[in-house]
Amino acid sequence: MIKRSKPDRDGHVKLTFSIPDTAPEGAVSLVGCFNAWDPYAHPLKARANGRRSAVVSVPAGDTVRFRYLGENGRWFDDEDADALHHDGGLLHL
Repeated sequence: MIKRSKPDRDGHVKLTFSIPDTAPEGAVSLVGCFNAWDPYAHPLKARANGRRSAVVSVPAGDTVRFRYLGENGRWFDDEDADALHHDGGLLHL
């Protein structure tokens, strides 16, 4: 699931990326153009609602490319992206 905020005064949009706690098992990181594809920058953290999530702030009007990286180098995508390509999901802000 991906939630988008309205642009703030500085022209940034807050994006909240979340997945169910059980899919997949183990550590998962959010990686993308907003963090130079760094798997250590945005690990998904467990929340009280049974999901894991990470939040990033990006300029409104940008196109964001992202993927999730699970344990053992397992890449996977989010079906809630605006578009899916062979190298990840896209969000048009």
